[in-house]
Amino acid sequence: MTFKELNLLEPLQRALDKEGYTEPTPIQAKAIPPLLQGRDLIGIAQTGTGKTAAFVLPILQRMSLDRKQTQPGAPRVLVLAPTRELASQINESFSAYGRFMPFRHTAIFGGVGQFPQTRALAHGVDILVATPGRLMDLMQQGYVKLRAVDFFVLDEADRMLDMGFIHDVRKIVA
Repeated sequence: MTFKELNLLEPLQRALDKEGYTEPTPIQAKAIPPLLQGRDLIGIAQTGTGKTAAFVLPILQRMSLDRKQTQPGAPRVLVLAPTRELASQINESFSAYGRFMPFRHTAIFGGVGQFPQTRALAHGVDILVATPGRLMDLMQQGYVKLRAVDFFVLDEADRMLDMGFIHDVRKIVA
């Protein structure tokens, strides 16, 4: 199977070509078709198998097919990750695969000043990648509202639970 056989939009295919990818990994081949149909999915695969692209590509495609105006602080996509390193990597994937698309994205996480993050949110982002703690903090301060979220991803959910984020995750999804 090739990425072309998955019928991804031309901007996504061009980004994949630029990244040098022609064939999906097993997790991508299994996950992308149902996600393109709007189905929910739980995926488990080893590190380095392309799990991030398996959800990023369908999200970008579905957003392209259903354009909506984003309001400041109200993203359409929320991806929760347990660490700032992973949040940054996921944000970079949205940048790489969405390079030929008009979507704005940012990552928010602790351990750094929040001003650049709140400024990005105030300008409006379509895609928000966040760690639970910083997201909760910025929600409580009124910088983030999740009313417009159409796509929600818990990346490394098992690790988040192991790290004690279950209460934050429950509050976020409530």
